[in-house]
Amino acid sequence: MAHDRKAVRRVLDRAKKAGRSALSAPEAKKICDAYGIPVPREGLAKSADQAARMAGRLGFPVVMKIVSDDILHKTEAGGVIVGVKSAAEAKRAYARIVANAKSYNKDARIGGIQVQKMLGGGQEVIIGAVTDQSFGKLVAFGLGGVLVEVLKDITFRLAPASRRDALSMMDGIQAAEILKGVRGAKGVDRAALSAMIQNVSQLVSDFPEIAELDLNPVFATEKGATAVDVRILIDEAAANHRPRPSREAILRSMKRIMNPRSIAVIGASAEDGKIGNSVMKNLINGGYKGEIYPIHPKADTILGRKVYKSVLDVKEVVDVAVFAIPAKFCAAAMDEVGRKKIPGAVMIPSGFAEVGEDALQDELLSVAQKYGVRIMGPNIYGFYYTPQNLCATFCTPYDVKGKVALSSQSGGVGMSIIGFSRSTKMGVSAIVGLGNKSDLDEDDLLTYFEQDPHTQVVAMHCEDLKDGRSFAEVASRVSKKKPVVVLKAGRTALGARAAASHTGALAGNDKIYDDVLRQSGVIRAKSLNDMLQFARGLQVLPTPKGENVVIITGAGGSGVLLSDACVDNDLSLMRMPKDLDTAFRKFIPPFGAAGNPVDITGGEPPSTYANTIKLGLEEKRIHALILGYWHTIITPPMVFAKLCAEVVEEARRKGIDKPVVASLVGDIQVEEACEYLYERGIVAYPYTTELPVAVLGAKYRWARGAGLL
Repeated sequence: MAHDRKAVRRVLDRAKKAGRSALSAPEAKKICDAYGIPVPREGLAKSADQAARMAGRLGFPVVMKIVSDDILHKTEAGGVIVGVKSAAEAKRAYARIVANAKSYNKDARIGGIQVQKMLGGGQEVIIGAVTDQSFGKLVAFGLGGVLVEVLKDITFRLAPASRRDALSMMDGIQAAEILKGVRGAKGVDRAALSAMIQNVSQLVSDFPEIAELDLNPVFATEKGATAVDVRILIDEAAANHRPRPSREAILRSMKRIMNPRSIAVIGASAEDGKIGNSVMKNLINGGYKGEIYPIHPKADTILGRKVYKSVLDVKEVVDVAVFAIPAKFCAAAMDEVGRKKIPGAVMIPSGFAEVGEDALQDELLSVAQKYGVRIMGPNIYGFYYTPQNLCATFCTPYDVKGKVALSSQSGGVGMSIIGFSRSTKMGVSAIVGLGNKSDLDEDDLLTYFEQDPHTQVVAMHCEDLKDGRSFAEVASRVSKKKPVVVLKAGRTALGARAAASHTGALAGNDKIYDDVLRQSGVIRAKSLNDMLQFARGLQVLPTPKGENVVIITGAGGSGVLLSDACVDNDLSLMRMPKDLDTAFRKFIPPFGAAGNPVDITGGEPPSTYANTIKLGLEEKRIHALILGYWHTIITPPMVFAKLCAEVVEEARRKGIDKPVVASLVGDIQVEEACEYLYERGIVAYPYTTELPVAVLGAKYRWARGAGLL
């Protein structure tokens, strides 16, 4: 249905002109009517007699509520009376509500009493909207009453929400089954609830000055949904948005930063132990083929290269300036970078906002923005881009090329990324430090990696998102093509701001991140190890073509644990068809177990592993394999690893490429076997049944979100 925006604008303008931050119940009803949000029949009474007559016209029983700009929480003030059954009761209720209101706030201005047809039956739910400092407008849904207040069983999506988003919200709460009907109760009208969620989300998107909105409760039945109580708060500050460069502008700068033909090192040094010296050595020793211009006010040559007193003295075009000078000198140097028309600055120095020097960082950013220079940092370790053999960092060089790009907001996490990558020989396309994120942030990187042919997987650590909405919009697009993994640190609630609505009070920061990242198709890592393992494994595993997962194990105990891990990671263990069960039984001993898991038992020779794995790969109804190996004398670890790799490689030559992950339990030799398997495209881990399944689960979550299953 078409929405009446003019009617809403009139209501909001009148409230703003009066200096009010909350709408009255009659005003809220007008807005609901304008956006197709059903509310009960009601009216505003200015006297007890009028309330009685109005209640009679509406039909008893009715609910009566205080209408006052000075009383936001009506129930707390004794301003709500339900179940009024006669005209006499209506008169008494009117008087009692007015008396309660004056007792609660003697200066309260009373606009009248709202008389509303009382609804009965149905499931109570809450639908609301909040304005988040990072993500902007969000719509919320949850069950009413205790479930939402105590258990905080509520879910969020970016507004405006699509019909698919709205339906996923109903399925996304813990108590979703209640909406479908339990113990003889009928299920709710999902179409009506979906429409209400969509209309609320569109309303707050169309009118960003609506800071918070509550429909609480909404009575949902099998025949529809009606919002019994409506609360709307307005705030002009809620309409502010952070300006962002266009995708084209971002790519113009990022392409030159990531693929520079020349680099200036401001603060280059010939002295060992200096950051400027480490940066120079890493650029040279890392194999970068472009021009390197050392910048230093006094030196003549550094590491055999001519030194320039200023970037302005360099006649050639410079694409990137790497800063390795104290923070207090950076703004002046940035002015020269801007005048030289260098598009990107890598700000390694610390001493800015991270230590309370916000003014110094603001000055630096102001100078950069004056000239259109994009800043990476400050307070970072720099960045790597292996396709260009580029090590623009003071850390050690890294040259194992691969298809995963990683970034971190923390230098310590960055060191972990480098160390893990080196230890596991994980191929990377990029490792980027973002630090204080004064300018460039995760959505700039995602925009670049989206079109980068050298990157297939993006993994990011962040402590916050400056512009969560922009990130979500870019991630929604990128995740359709490439897996995006995010480790969000700081699982805490929003600050101690007072929330005037139920929805606002329930909007925990981490819950919002969890829901919006899921909505955007992002794989959320719960730990640093998860992020690193997902990054490593996702680029190795092929995309599954269906949901049927089969476990083949040599140890019954591992099979049980692997099955548990499948449940934890939303993987679907295939129900074994009778003919396939018979086919597996041809290869396993009588005391083994087919079904799923397929338990071949521990005493079987290598041929049993080979035959069952081959069958699992060649059977079209099976889409992914989980292997559970148990260290035995009959089939030692490396024998298992080699036969497994041979069977998988043979299948690939036939055009069969399914995800295969393996858990190897045994003595220390299983470590070498896992490394051998990983190098051949089989994600394998020693001593754990959880991790290989978690990596497979991450691949499945991405494939589902990208619409590939």
